[in-house]
Amino acid sequence: MIDWHNGTVPSHREDERIVEERSKCVLAYIPIIYYSALLCIGVPVNILTLVALSRLAVRTQKSLYVYLLALTGSDILSQLFIIFVGFLLETAVFHRDVPVLLLRSVSMLEFAANHASIWATVPLTVDRYVALCHPLLHRQISYPARARRIIAVVLTLALASGVPFFWWSDMWRVSRLPNTLDATLIWTHVTIIYFLPCSIFLLLNSLIILRLRNRQRKHMCQEDTGQQLALPSKLGKTTAMLLAITSVFAVLWAPRTGVVLYHLYVSSVYRDWRVHLAYDLANMIAMLNTAVNFFLYCFVSKPFRAAVRDVLLLRGAHLHPRRPLHHQRTPVNASTSSVYSSTKRSQREVAPLSPKSVHSA
Repeated sequence: MIDWHNGTVPSHREDERIVEERSKCVLAYIPIIYYSALLCIGVPVNILTLVALSRLAVRTQKSLYVYLLALTGSDILSQLFIIFVGFLLETAVFHRDVPVLLLRSVSMLEFAANHASIWATVPLTVDRYVALCHPLLHRQISYPARARRIIAVVLTLALASGVPFFWWSDMWRVSRLPNTLDATLIWTHVTIIYFLPCSIFLLLNSLIILRLRNRQRKHMCQEDTGQQLALPSKLGKTTAMLLAITSVFAVLWAPRTGVVLYHLYVSSVYRDWRVHLAYDLANMIAMLNTAVNFFLYCFVSKPFRAAVRDVLLLRGAHLHPRRPLHHQRTPVNASTSSVYSSTKRSQREVAPLSPKSVHSA
């Protein structure tokens, strides 16, 4: 701890001691270069993803693309608030020499965008679980209008969850040890961004994989008996995309979660240059998660690659949106009734005459 002089203004020697005790940034200008490159690549890539997903959402009328649109929009907000405003403007340009109220307000928005970016994946995971494990229920409850309402609720809760982090302490510049408020905010933060969503991802993805394995086992048994199974046994593209998104998130955000807890209980970022270095690297790895989804979509989804190709080549969107189900029911019922009536008519034409009819004839 620092032995402060008994006075209202610290002396020049005490200022030198504070500077000496503060850990140095070993990476120097590397984070600035990294975040600038990540911003220059990530924002255009996410905007391209947003346009391509919008075309697919209009064309297919699937709730899947509504969730992916929300995830991409949240990633863009995270890049703007966390990388551009937080790391580049406040830290690199102004060196935190801005009003405290502005710093805390931006910190609140950073956490809100961060929570929205992570929790937009949770409804997508639930939707895929219901689609694979309860397909009949999924046809009833999964449609774009409901997906938009779910996303609106998630974003509202994410914005509300960022309000307590108005009092978040700057780990790089706060010399005191973490107090009770800091511990509460840190545990709330790591629970919201990592432990709780990862628990949901692990549970639902495990159930999905078990269901797919059971289908594959049934499929093999049906092949042995010479029968065919109507249910698919292979891993679908959408499920593979979901597993890739959640796995990449869990891997990229794990270092930051560990370093934050290490800062709380072992050694602070302000004091130890090694913890400072680990925290910088962990933040850089975590922010990479906001720019990798585009490449995952391209690797997994052929319709997404086609939509991106159309956008890059400035081709018009060949949109043929599906009609809602209630618009399709009338012609289907009409055709069914017409087939039924024609069948009855043909039966009357080919039916043999009754004895009474023959006698009258």
